[in-house]
Amino acid sequence: MPEERITVEVEGRRLGLSNLDKVLYPAHGFTKREVLDYYRRIAPVMLPHLRDRAATFRRFPDGVDGEPFYEKNVSRHAPDWVRTARLTNRGRRGGDETLDYPVVGDLPTLMWAANLAALELHIPQWMVGPRGARKSPDLLVFDLDPGPPADVVDCCRVAETLSDLLIGDGLTVYAKTSGNKGMQLYCPVRTRSDERTSEYAKAVAEELARRSPETVVARMTKAIRPGRVFIDWSQNNTAKTTIAPYSLRGRAIPTVSTPVTWEEVEACRKAEDLLFTAEQVLERVEEMGDLFGDIAEHRAAVPQR
Repeated sequence: MPEERITVEVEGRRLGLSNLDKVLYPAHGFTKREVLDYYRRIAPVMLPHLRDRAATFRRFPDGVDGEPFYEKNVSRHAPDWVRTARLTNRGRRGGDETLDYPVVGDLPTLMWAANLAALELHIPQWMVGPRGARKSPDLLVFDLDPGPPADVVDCCRVAETLSDLLIGDGLTVYAKTSGNKGMQLYCPVRTRSDERTSEYAKAVAEELARRSPETVVARMTKAIRPGRVFIDWSQNNTAKTTIAPYSLRGRAIPTVSTPVTWEEVEACRKAEDLLFTAEQVLERVEEMGDLFGDIAEHRAAVPQR
């Protein structure tokens, strides 16, 4: 059967779309057309968090039941209007590699990514300048990952304690679900050092692990994680990325990494309390706006610890 293709115009850019009726979430019946529609509708609040950041795509060309893969380098088939940032990173085999990362700063580029079945968009905690140069980190992130049987409820209790500590250090703290089983806390920061955010985050995570060894770990070692919440401070490494706010996740149902209020965090008593699908997130944004909308207004110097 020939591949279904149509050409559309998005904000003055011509874009080819394909296989719109392909089901990407079989258990939910959620199609590629619905993925594109979600990203089109969420774009006003999502794009500010993607803009000027080198993105990594996690693509699911055969849907969430198929084999996904990560893609950093923009293919030669990309439209010439897709903005890229040429960055050099340490490769897996030890040598340096130079890649042309996509920078998703407008609706046409977001639609292009969605058409590639890039269900998940991952971004670093730093921006690139107008010519693609890497800037110093402007975000500090703590990725809270529960080791079963712990779940997002346990993450919420750790998040409350962690938030108190961060606020005590003069930072403003924002929370979002991972869209999977955990959550992330973000603090907008100022620093001229690529290492300061990692150093500070590690010190904070290790302090909480010392205070509450029965519920918190600060090391990735799997043997010590069951029943505890791992505070992954390493996401602040400039080579690492974290799932973007409002990104879909490649789970059985189309869940979303969703900004949440601290009242919701404190009230969470079961995992379903902080599990949101694409349609629910669109309704939340219509009612509540972007809960991360003012994050750039509260940058503070990375504390000493």
